[in-house]
Amino acid sequence: MIDKKTKMKYASRFGSGPLHLIGLFCCVLISTATSAQKQQSSPPNVLIIMIDDLNDCITNWGGHAQSLTPNMTKLAQSGVSFKRAYTPAPMCGPSRASLFTGIYPHHSRNFYQAPWFKNEVLNNSRTLMEQFKGAGYNVKGSGKIMHHNKKEMWTHFENPADYSPTPFDSENRLPHPDVPAPFSTIGWVDGSLGPFINLEGRTTTEGKPLHWTTGNPKIGYKKMRYVNDQDRDPTPDEINAQWAATQLQLLAEENSQQPFFLAVGFLRPHTPLVAPQKYFDRFPLDEIELAVIQSEDTQDTHLKFAYKDGDVHALRFGEEMFEAITAAYGSTEAGLKKWTQAYLACVAAVDDNVGQVLDALDNSSLKENTIVVLSSDHGFHMGEKDYLYKNSLWEESTRVPLMMRVPGLTKAGGEVHHTVSLIDLYPTLLDLCGLSANTTKNEKGHALDGYSMRQLLKKPSTKHWKGPKAALSTVYAGDRFKSNPADQHYAICTNRYRYILYNTGHEELYDHKKDPYEWKNLAEQAGPYQRKKKQMRERLKKKVGSIQLTGFAKLKND
Repeated sequence: MIDKKTKMKYASRFGSGPLHLIGLFCCVLISTATSAQKQQSSPPNVLIIMIDDLNDCITNWGGHAQSLTPNMTKLAQSGVSFKRAYTPAPMCGPSRASLFTGIYPHHSRNFYQAPWFKNEVLNNSRTLMEQFKGAGYNVKGSGKIMHHNKKEMWTHFENPADYSPTPFDSENRLPHPDVPAPFSTIGWVDGSLGPFINLEGRTTTEGKPLHWTTGNPKIGYKKMRYVNDQDRDPTPDEINAQWAATQLQLLAEENSQQPFFLAVGFLRPHTPLVAPQKYFDRFPLDEIELAVIQSEDTQDTHLKFAYKDGDVHALRFGEEMFEAITAAYGSTEAGLKKWTQAYLACVAAVDDNVGQVLDALDNSSLKENTIVVLSSDHGFHMGEKDYLYKNSLWEESTRVPLMMRVPGLTKAGGEVHHTVSLIDLYPTLLDLCGLSANTTKNEKGHALDGYSMRQLLKKPSTKHWKGPKAALSTVYAGDRFKSNPADQHYAICTNRYRYILYNTGHEELYDHKKDPYEWKNLAEQAGPYQRKKKQMRERLKKKVGSIQLTGFAKLKND
């Protein structure tokens, strides 16, 4: 409705007769259409939410039946869920380096936890943040995004990754004081789980008083006050959630013509699995259900041979954690119940953090022009295959949750069942935002390895897409192999099959249609699976190109 004052304004310019009123309404319509066109043509904003070590423990995602994640589930239901997304490397450092540079580890030779910016290939290729910043975006971030950060990639970066809170004796970070040995002897990161407790009066065995702390040696330590859940300081994840929510509110108020790229990284459920008591209360220990586990499931697997000549600690750490938690709590069942309760509690805690960020976006004008991405760097075993860690080539470690909401493109509730990789996220965002796909700084860099998933976002039921039918994952094979791509362990996964090749020549093949939990290794089974194994070998050879894998040269069976 046009008020009288506006009519008079336009009448003075066009006259007051019927033809002039038509001119008035036409002018208003043109103005409205121009405004809508301007909004539609504005480059989309991007919000990325990274969650560390999150497997499929999301409500209605097919993982643990007791998981409580209303906020992540709501996001998934508002956009598209990729139910078969995989990481290029199931370890924090190489996975995040691959995701945010768009380059596979076998092309960069970045296989483990060394800083990515010390890698010649990656340092001469632009990260996703650099590409958006170079395109004029306001690039902001906080928390754990890449495993090693460079502030110059960002317009502004707030808080570095902080694995706290942890008990502290004024000199050393320690495991939760209620965790028994030998699990606690693993250390303050991976050997620690439990709810926050009031540490007043608690001491170490040497008599040193304990208190909760945040921070690390690089940024310094800060005492965290904790009396109870209602009277305490916020955790680093809660601080990052508040920061991201505030940034979104400010960006909405600014109404700037400059698009933004905002990334927030949450640590939980990465170890130490410590969270407020209220989250543990949601999962009573006596009601905890364990993951679906097959006894003696390791009999036909070959990870045990993979670390024989390499870095034993790095490759069998999952077995060490499984053995330690069993010994600490008296039985495998008791130990895994403690672990599962703590993991679910930390997932519920981070879901609240996610909800705070999404509420800030969805309650603002930014929602209609902001792409939202939520994912993790890799999955995590919950005791399957007598393993309690990441860094394996099995489904639990390599599969990741991935969900996207793209205004004007995605429809609510879409599910993609094509196999995709985190390596595809970089080219997808460039495509959606209309940015250049030239990401190399010079000839020492490497072009993007992935494919845009726009086609799948638009029509999740698409039978065929331009990307590959298989996703590649690799794990580090030990110090003695340095960074030679030929000597690492590899897996390739299609919509139905997983094929693993260790550098020892051992193979594993799983048929997910008949065996979704990967309980039966078919690599040595006679019959039609031999043909399928050879087909998967060829897929792997094609994926790694000219690299002559050591595993193929040492094949045990044919």
